[in-house]
Amino acid sequence: MSSGLVLIDKPSGWTSHDVVARLRKLAGTRRVGHAGTLDPMATGLLLIGVNSATKLLTFLVGENKTYEATIRLGANTITDDKESEFIDVASAAAVSAVTPEKIEQALAALRGPISQRPSSVSAIKVDGQRAYDRVRSGEDVKLVERPVTIHAFEISGSPTLVTEGENTFLDFEAIIDCSSGTYIRALARDLGEALKVGGHLTALRRTKIGSYEVSGAQSLDGLTPETLEVLDISEAARQQFAKRTLSAQEEIDLRHGKRITQVGDTDKEPVAAFSESGALIAMVVNAGESVKSLVVFAEESND
Repeated sequence: MSSGLVLIDKPSGWTSHDVVARLRKLAGTRRVGHAGTLDPMATGLLLIGVNSATKLLTFLVGENKTYEATIRLGANTITDDKESEFIDVASAAAVSAVTPEKIEQALAALRGPISQRPSSVSAIKVDGQRAYDRVRSGEDVKLVERPVTIHAFEISGSPTLVTEGENTFLDFEAIIDCSSGTYIRALARDLGEALKVGGHLTALRRTKIGSYEVSGAQSLDGLTPETLEVLDISEAARQQFAKRTLSAQEEIDLRHGKRITQVGDTDKEPVAAFSESGALIAMVVNAGESVKSLVVFAEESND
């Protein structure tokens, strides 16, 4: 199996680890990893690295991401999504008083650089233990806020009142473009808090990571080793990163751990460095007046 990326449209109910395990069998190698976890409830784009492309995942994890979310206003939950019980529920009158204009006003405060407290059931480690494990054991976990950037947070369609039993909720679709490390569940929670009715996620779909889109992803249903499509590692890097073509001597120098001469400045780091024939050689960054490698890929077919 050649080195490259596999774009998977993850189904609901699967963990990211489940997908990696499935791809190990399909690709016939244990050298498989993913860039950016999706909760089991969520669907959408998961980037899978195969063989040497697992080294490329390090640089893809930090790329911006786009999501389509369904946010339910009117109740808080333990997990900030529909997978757990309500903490409290707002009155029908309070929910009915939330207008699209009020939602938009609250959204404005959640755009741009913000400080966000991750969901208590995230995979963040607290004293060596995952936060979600601590919550499940009965602890009250409050994670430290962290800076993230929300490039876009827009209402998609019209908010709709929904009645379930004795409760009334307000559902709306949203499109969110954000920096890596953003918790969409926390955005739903904070929006509900700002509107004083509570909020949580009922659906989440990731549609984009960097330049890769879910429209180009494969479904796991019926996927076989013969039908598995792998985006060659060189093409995968070419699509996402700033590029530099190396001379033959520069390629030799990088492979021997030497630095090479800087050619101009770039604010788009890291840079993918290619051989004259177009093969991915290394990921590099500027270091003073020279360029150093962050990772160099093996010479034999980039494997």
